[in-house]
Formats: sequence, structure tokens, C-alpha cells
Amino acid sequence: MNPNPALEFRRLAPDLLPGLTAFFESMIANKDDEFFHPHPFTAENAVELCGYAGKDLYLVAVCADEVLAYGLLRGWDEGYAIPSLGIAVHPAARGTGLGTAFMRYLHAAAANRGAKSIRLKVYPHNSIAKSLYEKLGYRPAGETDGQVLYTLTLR
Repeated sequence: MNPNPALEFRRLAPDLLPGLTAFFESMIANKDDEFFHPHPFTAENAVELCGYAGKDLYLVAVCADEVLAYGLLRGWDEGYAIPSLGIAVHPAARGTGLGTAFMRYLHAAAANRGAKSIRLKVYPHNSIAKSLYEKLGYRPAGETDGQVLYTLTLR
């Protein structure tokens, strides 16, 4: 076993199912699903996502089979040119810079797919997330569903 496992950003695949399921369980236990809820965080949904083969992207940051962050870029399946981004970082990995690095990876993945911009939503009282998004260049673009809509123009 490698004593210094590498951090990797990977598209979801069947071999990541145990790690994703554990990540989803930690999100529910930590009540993170109150802030981030793009879909149910169930074992059944983890199976579906790990076998997904559409245009949208479902990605993780993983180290030694442990999922440290989960991110998505979706909307392409429905024909949108501007994907919606979502991200969650495991409580144990917060404050390490992983959120920033993973966001930049998601931006590069969207740009590689030809996206000119990205959108995301955040609750007004989620000051930590809002600070990260604004630091990365996101700008408020209105409100929807009780959340602030942010957009980022990609280079």
C-alpha cells in the first residue's frame, strides 16, 4: 500500500461506489444536505450516479479510496449550454484548500466541454460558500428558489 496516496479528481465509476456511499452518509450525518441537495443522498442514488453515462459530469476528489469531495456539472443532458455547478466537501477535508482546487477543476472541465459560463445557487446565509464563490470570481445574478444565483464567465 502506498504510504503517500495521491489526491485525484475522477469521474464517478462503479469502483467508487463504496466511497461515494460513505460520503453521502457523512453529508446526511453532518446535515450538509440542508445546504446542498441536487438529488437524494441515498445508496440507490449512489449506484445510479456511479453507473451514469450521459453528458452531465459527476466527479469526486478521492484519496486512497476515500471520497473527500463531490461535484457535478449538469444541464447538458437537458440541452442547456450553461451548466449548473454543485460541490460538497467532506467535513474532515474543509479548510485545506480542496474546495478551491476542486472548483477550478470543475471550471476547467466545463470549459473543456465548450461552456462559456457556469451557474450555481447558494443559500444567502451560507457565508462560507458565498465567500469561496466570490473569491473565484462568481457574481450574483439574481435570486431563485430562495437562493442567490451566481454566474462565472469562463476564459
